[in-house]
Amino acid sequence: MSGREQTRDDSLARLLQAYRRTADQADELVFPNGSLRPVWQDLMAHLAQLTPEEIEMRFTRGDRYLRDAGVFYRKYETEGPAERDWPLSHVPVMIAETEWDRITAGLIQRADLLERVVADIYGENRLVADGFLPPSVIAQNPAWLRPLVGITPPGGHFLNFVAFEIGRGPDGRWWVLGDRTEAPSGAGFALENRTASSRIFPNFFARSDVRRLSGFFRAFQQAMEPTAGPDGKKGRIAILTPGQMNDAYFEHTFIARHLGLLLTEGEDLTIRKGRVMVRTVDGLQPVSVLWRRLDAETCDPIELAATSQLGTPGLVDAVRQGGVRMINALGTGILETRALMSFLPKISRAWTGGQLTLPNIATWWCGQPRERDHVLANLDRMMIGSAYSTRLPFDAGDGTSIGGGTNLEALSRRLATEGRDLVGQEAVTLSTTPAWSDGGLVARPMVLRVFLARTRQGWQAMPGGYARIGSGANTAAIAMQQGGTVADVWVVGDSKPPTEQITAAPSVVTRAHLQEAEALPSRAADNLFWLGRYLERAEGNMRLFRAYHDRRGSGMPVEQPLMQVMQGFIAPGSQNLPTPPAKLAQSFEVPLEAAFRSASRVRDRFSVDGMVALHDVVDASRKMSITPMSADDIPRKVSVLLRKITGFSGLVHENMYRSMGWRFLSLGLSLERAANMCTLLSQLCQDDAPDGALDLVLELGDSAMSHRTRYAGAATAASVCDLMALDDTNPRAVLYHLSRAKTHIDHLPGSSENGRLAPMARLGLQVHTRLAVETPETLSPAKLTGLRLGMWRLSDLVSTTYLS
Repeated sequence: MSGREQTRDDSLARLLQAYRRTADQADELVFPNGSLRPVWQDLMAHLAQLTPEEIEMRFTRGDRYLRDAGVFYRKYETEGPAERDWPLSHVPVMIAETEWDRITAGLIQRADLLERVVADIYGENRLVADGFLPPSVIAQNPAWLRPLVGITPPGGHFLNFVAFEIGRGPDGRWWVLGDRTEAPSGAGFALENRTASSRIFPNFFARSDVRRLSGFFRAFQQAMEPTAGPDGKKGRIAILTPGQMNDAYFEHTFIARHLGLLLTEGEDLTIRKGRVMVRTVDGLQPVSVLWRRLDAETCDPIELAATSQLGTPGLVDAVRQGGVRMINALGTGILETRALMSFLPKISRAWTGGQLTLPNIATWWCGQPRERDHVLANLDRMMIGSAYSTRLPFDAGDGTSIGGGTNLEALSRRLATEGRDLVGQEAVTLSTTPAWSDGGLVARPMVLRVFLARTRQGWQAMPGGYARIGSGANTAAIAMQQGGTVADVWVVGDSKPPTEQITAAPSVVTRAHLQEAEALPSRAADNLFWLGRYLERAEGNMRLFRAYHDRRGSGMPVEQPLMQVMQGFIAPGSQNLPTPPAKLAQSFEVPLEAAFRSASRVRDRFSVDGMVALHDVVDASRKMSITPMSADDIPRKVSVLLRKITGFSGLVHENMYRSMGWRFLSLGLSLERAANMCTLLSQLCQDDAPDGALDLVLELGDSAMSHRTRYAGAATAASVCDLMALDDTNPRAVLYHLSRAKTHIDHLPGSSENGRLAPMARLGLQVHTRLAVETPETLSPAKLTGLRLGMWRLSDLVSTTYLS
């Protein structure tokens, strides 16, 4: 053995010296005899060459990418949901391609069987009639949606995108632990995990034979191509999301942005003549394909859950009339019922003549005496509702826990009187996989989530993607809500595949794609419009707050008339300005928080850099509001915040595509800035204005240098009004923003009607003209006040025309 080989072996031995597998569990990294599995050898050799400092640096790089990309999950705590950093387990799970092919073949077989089962449940119902399913499994199941009975989905398929939870048992076999057919999540996160892991191991990944993910998304996008409706027109493809409070909302926005799909909420949609229509600023537009990411029962408050505020009234009827293709079809959540798993092997044998290649965990429907006796005899090694713990109590089917000392016979009799039964299933001891903890590799339990998409060529599996890793030896902590982590899954082949970019863009850009990208839901336009207003309001308050404390720090008494005027702007109706932290929160932290909420609801329309920059501004504002500061410190700290918010505004306006959404954001900003400047000029350019008022206007308008350049001598009311109101080349002037607002309005849909200006366009022209004909000498405070009122009327008209 050469010296280099000996050094490599010694490094690998040091890396693995603390790794301990459990005797009664399979392990993904090592064989039972302790030798390294071949699929892991190259990655472990690469990792062994790195110093502990280099490893931590690489892991930090991956975490920084996820943080900068805004990848998070929502953790539900006692005080409400909160955003948490994405818990990446930095060491990917390695699976050989030959083994992966066997796994996916078994899952495709299972997906086909589930398709036939759900079609029968909502169709002929032969499974119940022929005795393969107990009637109560269906009829008493809350996931069975009676209004969907007899409806064949447009396109002919109930299932289009599914996921399966699988785990490896102690004997090395893979078991299906759960079927995800309602609205499976994780595919978008899998793509982000892949990007992060490829940055942790950039050189290794580039030359590896790890199968790429892009082809999976491309194939599914092509399969979602919308079909023509009864009127012969193709509708759009949209994702239906529960909204930003959902724990997977980031994934919804990511997939919408990645695939170029329309992101909608229930309130964005309406039903017209059996078709799903989305409310856009250009009127109602048809939706042909709806990829729903919310539970079916919440989709329609008329025919399903009457209390739901997430769905769209009449959506079931649109499905009934063939007006929209759902992914997945409404009602497919019944396939996630645990009890159903116990009957699938028998159904498979009857319908296909063969066993399921990939078996599911043993499950018992305890309504039968024989099955109940088995459960009673084997309570210590059985579980309910989750396949990730070696020993859990039973569940009565409604969340009621049943401990080992419970009289199951008596309980089953009580449940029978209520039309319910017990469901039991065999516990599975999961395999372990390496995770990095405290500077070394440790064995942690693992569950894989495998995604299948129906494409034009049939079912296609994502080659790898998503694994959930336990936070400790206890597999009950495998969920993120309990401290679990998520790892990328690398499917390793025998040869290096051709390089692929992670993109799902069509090879040929058609006019249809461009039109779809331009669709702007009214809700999204509303949030963009108010985002612009909130940002400008926050920036104006920052400048005012800085100016006040700058003068106060310079020794100007608070009793001075100018200071009193500024206090009136900052805290209307207040005689004394409250303490700095309280005023920081009230004056610009509040509009910043509102801006962030608005941006979060249209996350799919912002670049990653834009969202990161805005989050940075909001976070800095929060910290400033609770940090004690001296009077001298306040102006400097606010200046830092100002640079951050102007940096965000510049990033958005320089990089944001000049779409309809950009116009609404820019329109909101222009109206807010112009109206605020009218307020300042009307009060600070009067004859009785306090000393220093004109200089204050120039400071708040960030135009002091421009004034010195254009006008000789000190500022006068005429020169300030000329620069800050009437100069259409000054981006801080009222006329500049009225001109810009007028241009945006002229480009909005419906700005003209039968060759005439629409009411909003007419009002925009009137307000612009009223200012354009003025001179510095004729522009009075009363006229400025009238202009401001005209702008607010214009804002109201924008809302009633496009945003309601």
